[in-house]
Amino acid sequence: MKNRKALLILAVCCSIQAFAAATPTAPLASGKGLVYVGAWPHTVIVIDEATESVVDRIDLKTDVPMTLTLSHDRKTLVATTIRHSGVEVIDVATRKVTNSFELDHGNTQIRLGAVALDPNGKYLYSIVAPATKEIDRFSIEDPKFVVVDLTEKKIARFADFPKDAESFGATGILATYMGGLKISPDGKFLYLFRESIMVFDTHDFKLVEKIDLEKPTYPGMQTLAIDPTDDPYAPPGMITSLFRTTDPFVHVPVFGIAHFNLTTREVDFTPVGPAANRMLELYVTPDRKKGYTVAFNGSGANRRTEFWEFDMDTKKLVKKVEFDGRRRFDLAMSSDGKSLYIYVAGFDVEVYDTGTLKLRKTIDLNADATTNMVVIPGA
Repeated sequence: MKNRKALLILAVCCSIQAFAAATPTAPLASGKGLVYVGAWPHTVIVIDEATESVVDRIDLKTDVPMTLTLSHDRKTLVATTIRHSGVEVIDVATRKVTNSFELDHGNTQIRLGAVALDPNGKYLYSIVAPATKEIDRFSIEDPKFVVVDLTEKKIARFADFPKDAESFGATGILATYMGGLKISPDGKFLYLFRESIMVFDTHDFKLVEKIDLEKPTYPGMQTLAIDPTDDPYAPPGMITSLFRTTDPFVHVPVFGIAHFNLTTREVDFTPVGPAANRMLELYVTPDRKKGYTVAFNGSGANRRTEFWEFDMDTKKLVKKVEFDGRRRFDLAMSSDGKSLYIYVAGFDVEVYDTGTLKLRKTIDLNADATTNMVVIPGA
């Protein structure tokens, strides 16, 4: 009798082990950091990468968040908001708003665009075109640099955009939302990324250098532009980005991978191949071995949306995987490089596995995302 019971227990255990071995298990959450993203109506949502769920909602005092910028020491997060050009400082450790104020005054609107935070986390830089509401119209001023003192809660100074720089009208102001600003590691220079890279002295905002990207080390490229990405694992002062240009012989769009040093101002270009109609930012894994972007070809119902994977050692495109992309979205990467986040223009975040480039999970935000995503490793 005892032997029969022992045999029965052994048979059941073996069956359970065999079933477990044959049944695929769901992939576990990848990163161990925190993800911040602004959302309607006046919230910054916090996602825990370990559980892949919303763990906190930070209420802003001024309005709908427009941009999020992480300080160099990763201790504070600066949010800009839309109505009245609001600025809010969030303490990452406590997830509390420690500073909140607005820049608009009287009938004058400041209209912050792209922003850059100095290495000490005290000053916020932007390029603005102040607009004053008159009786019958808005009077829009010429573009200006603006320096916001986060401690004093006010604009520290304005500076006219140099006349010797390229034309920078209202269209140029809008371009700063897409182009981007960066500060050198020592805080002495402000970089504006557009068709060329313009370098300004943060003391007097004089144009120090204009790096013409139409004459790079790879000859013949035309109308070239770099789109810098916030990369928490990049070496200090280094930017790795995709660039897009035109082949000088058959005049077709081509793209490549660029490296730019904010300290030495050295630019390195590696052409890769024919460009898609549109490409999102490049995200590089923490070990700097792989890079990912999203490429779009076609339009409307015929649009084809693909993940592109790169070998960063050889600068080669090694994989393309098509997926069902929403009408409008943005891309980010988890802190460990094992997941890609598709977000914005929706109430959820889609999580894709970088190993398979397949959808693994959807995180419900219960709010419409409005800003870029900030990923803080190990938070």
